[in-house]
This record gives sequence, C-alpha cells and structure tokens, in this order.
Amino acid sequence: MKTKSALYRLLFVGLLLPSLFNCKKVAIKVIPTVNLSAVSNITSNSATSGGDVTSDGGSTVTAKGVCWGTNQSPTISDSKTNNGPSGGSFTSSIAGLNPGVTYTIRAYAINAIGTAYSSQSTFTTIAEAPEVTTTPISEMTTTTAKSGGTVISDGGSTILAKGVCWATTSTPTISNSKTTDGTGPGSFSSNISGLTPGITYYLRAYATNGITTSYGSEVSFTPGTVADIDGNVYHYIIIGTQSWMVENLKTTKYRNGDAIAKVAGIWTALVTGAYGWYKNDAATYKNPYGAMYNWYAVADSRNIAPVGWHVPSDAEWTTLTDFLGGTSVAGGNLKETGTAHWLIPNTGATNSSGFTALPGGTRFFDDGSFNGVGYNGYWWSSTTIGATFALGRNLGCSYATVNSYNLDKHFGFNVRCVRD
Repeated sequence: MKTKSALYRLLFVGLLLPSLFNCKKVAIKVIPTVNLSAVSNITSNSATSGGDVTSDGGSTVTAKGVCWGTNQSPTISDSKTNNGPSGGSFTSSIAGLNPGVTYTIRAYAINAIGTAYSSQSTFTTIAEAPEVTTTPISEMTTTTAKSGGTVISDGGSTILAKGVCWATTSTPTISNSKTTDGTGPGSFSSNISGLTPGITYYLRAYATNGITTSYGSEVSFTPGTVADIDGNVYHYIIIGTQSWMVENLKTTKYRNGDAIAKVAGIWTALVTGAYGWYKNDAATYKNPYGAMYNWYAVADSRNIAPVGWHVPSDAEWTTLTDFLGGTSVAGGNLKETGTAHWLIPNTGATNSSGFTALPGGTRFFDDGSFNGVGYNGYWWSSTTIGATFALGRNLGCSYATVNSYNLDKHFGFNVRCVRD
C-alpha cells in the first residue's frame, strides 16, 4: 500500500515539472532613470540644457524634459520643457528667464509608474543694462530746474547710482554735470542747479548697475523761458519774490486755444477781447514790442497768459516798483538802456532789474490810430476800476518814474506776465 502511494507522488511530480519549466518570469515596472546635461548658452533670459533617459523603468516614457525654478528641487509643477515621449538623449531650450537670477534645474522623465528626476544643478543668467526713463522738466527758474526718472529694471544687477546728467550739447553722460539720487530701482527726483539763463541744456536720466550705465530719453530746456500756446518763447527773470517775463506778450490765442479776435478798426464798442499789432504791422512791430490788447482780453476767463502765469494785478505791479526803490526811480531800473528802441534822452535807464521794458506805444480805441512807439510804454494790470476803467503802468523816455493810470478798458496796450 505504501509502495503504491509513493508511486502516485512520483507520477504527480513528473507531470508537474514540465509546466514549472515553461513558466515565464514576471517583470517588475519602476519609474525611469534620467540624467541632466550641463547648462550652456546662458544669456540674460535663456539657456540650453537637456538630458538622457537611460532607462524607461519597464514602461513607455510619455514625456521628458527639464524643469527649473528659483527654489531647490524644482518639479514639473514649475517651469518646464516638454521634449516628447520615448527614451534617449534630448536637448532643451529654456526661455523666459530674468537677467541676473540664479535658477535650479533638473531633468525629468514620466512613465505610467511616475515621474523621475535627475540630480539638480544651478546656473545664473547674465545681468544686463538697466532700464530708466526721464521725467519731464518742471519748476524751472532762471538758474534751477527739477527733473528725475524711474528705474524700471535693474537688469539683474544692483543699481549702484541713479540721477540725471546734463550738458549744453546733445546726449549728455555721467561725465558731464549730474545729480546722484540714491541707489536701487524705482522713481527718483532730481534738483538741478547752477544753470545759466537763456542757455539751452540737454538732459537725460541715468542708472548704473554692476554691468553698465543706461540713459533715459533726452529732453531739452532753457532756464528762464516759457512758451505760450502759439509757441512764442519768453525769457523770464526773478526780481525780488516775483518772476517776470522779459518780453511783452505776443499770443493770438487764449490758453484754451480759442482765438482772440483780431480787430483792425475801432474798438470803442467792444466789450470782448481784441488784439492787434502797432500800426497793424506785425512784420515790423511784433518783435520786439509784442501785441496790443484791450482790457477785455486781459480779463477774459480763458486767460491770455501761458499756463503757470497771469497778468499782474495792480498790487503785483506795486510790489515790483517798491522792490526797485519806489515809483520815482523804478522806471529807470525797468527800462532797456540805450536808444535802440527808446528815444533820447531815455532818462535814468539802467535796466538794473533785467526787466528790459520797451516803448510799445498806444492804440487809440476811438479811431484805431497809434502813437508813442519810442516815447512811452503802457502795460495793463488785471485790476478794474468800475465798469469803464482799469489800472495800468506807464514808462516814458523823458522820465525815470513809474506812473500808475486809470485807463479806459478799450485802449490797446502791451501786457507783461508774472508767474503764479
């Protein structure tokens, strides 16, 4: 009985052995393995890298590439390239980087099991020139002005200095006159001083980082000048606490661009603004005497003065003459010297103030006639005396005084402007 049982066991094993020898080994699938290529071709905003998928882990590689970021151990949730499926080596073009920044990079490969990463490496993009803009000129006087700029990019390198530079020739650099207004990015304000009145300057903002110096756009300006809406340019000077134009007003438009009525005939019935030229001859008299206005043009709410300026009040004329020694002598201090425009004897003329008053004469309203060029000059104030008259000032060739008059609003006189 025992012999029969043993025979059965041997028979079973004999039958089983062939099946055991025919079984296939089951492969175990894992994530891929991938190596990172060295980073090359580094610029301020791009680089080249790549890698090599050395094993697919027993499962098809569906995507591979490199991933990067500014933190350690970047993943495919960060910036990445996708260099297609399958294994093998690949090259990755990396773009959209910022200059002067250190990035960490890894190669990756994905199969059905998961995502594999290579060891990580770092690289730093090349820093570049900063970017800076120039602020327009403002708050200009005869010797000073204000400008500035904004550093909108440091180029990936610390801003070591910023400010404005200027010269009397175009494209100034930091080798010329300049301000130094701090470090780092952002906006800055620059106070410019030591200027010469009447000289045209060229100015640019600058920013210096560890690589180079960059410049903003160029602006030009002439200290001691202002332009009206017609584009006429006037010089101005500081007298005491006031800034006065050195020339008579020439505008043919109000500040808002509306035309001032040019009326060649009689002005008696006018109650609105009008202007003209002495003897209706602009070619001869516009320069140097300026235009002649009735008082209604002076008082118009649309304003005949350039932005930032106005027709002086009677009180402002008084401030001027008081500063120059009072009405008995101030006329001489206001008048242009010599007899190129004033007739002999041009009494007391020193022009010590720089005001350079000229004898622009008078336009009569009742018949449209003209008189007085060379003999005297009249200038309006903005101060009215009732419905018919307004206050003004007069200078003459035969006296050094400044005279104040109540003048019919229909007369045509010159205008000087004072700064707001």
